[in-house]
Amino acid sequence: MNSPQNTLLIDCSDAKGLIHKITDIIYQHDLNIVLNREFVEHNSKHFFMRTIVKGDFDKEQLVKKLRSSLPDKANIRVSTNQNKKVVIMATKEHHVLGDLLIRNEFDDNRANIQCVISNHEYLRNLVERFDIPFYVIPHESKERTEHEKEILALLANFNPDYIILAKYMRIFSPEFIEVYKNKLINIHHSFLPAFVGARPYHQAYQRGVKIIGATAHYVTDDLDQGPIIYQSTSPIDHRYDAEEMAQAGREIETKVMAEATKLVLDDKVFIYGNKTVILD
Repeated sequence: MNSPQNTLLIDCSDAKGLIHKITDIIYQHDLNIVLNREFVEHNSKHFFMRTIVKGDFDKEQLVKKLRSSLPDKANIRVSTNQNKKVVIMATKEHHVLGDLLIRNEFDDNRANIQCVISNHEYLRNLVERFDIPFYVIPHESKERTEHEKEILALLANFNPDYIILAKYMRIFSPEFIEVYKNKLINIHHSFLPAFVGARPYHQAYQRGVKIIGATAHYVTDDLDQGPIIYQSTSPIDHRYDAEEMAQAGREIETKVMAEATKLVLDDKVFIYGNKTVILD
């Protein structure tokens, strides 16, 4: 029988000998290091380390030993190699959702999609083709607090590790975000220059934009300002009309969310302040 693999993620104030201390404790627990990555953010003197270990161990004892040897306020996480529980939220656009459903079907991104929640019926047929529960919680004629309360009640049944907003076109309150802090992942277009409000691709067309892109990020109280997980861009030119720009944008959004989701579910992302450190 193969020994289990777990991922150990540590970040703390930098100090001399941290790698030696951590790896020595791993050795004391009779674990084998399969992969190790580390990084020091020199401006803040903050240390990050991601280590995949193989073998059986007592998680509480390992964390206790590490905490006694590391600087105060060290963040220590131990993650198993099991697929993460994921809930997807969407509205009417299918491109990001459809890609995630296909990847889930073939176990390409270590996700276990529990359900899809929407505020419209529009995507039900697509989702149910994959034998995944689809729930509609309409927002019409409801205060945001009431609508979010209904969503939270449903989410409590699934206890997701992460919630992916696959073009979910509603803004969450700070209270909702706090419940799932660092667990909400969003995708949006990011033009250079950026265009806000309705019909961004038409705005971009009117300005003759030459590059379009997308950004996947964690959701915070500041709209579209959370820590960035993954970004990508694509060149375009004068031959693109607004709809062709929108199609190119949809393709980039699909790619960016897929890459961001994989990074997060593979336990490669550290949140530090309002940015991320990603250790492959």
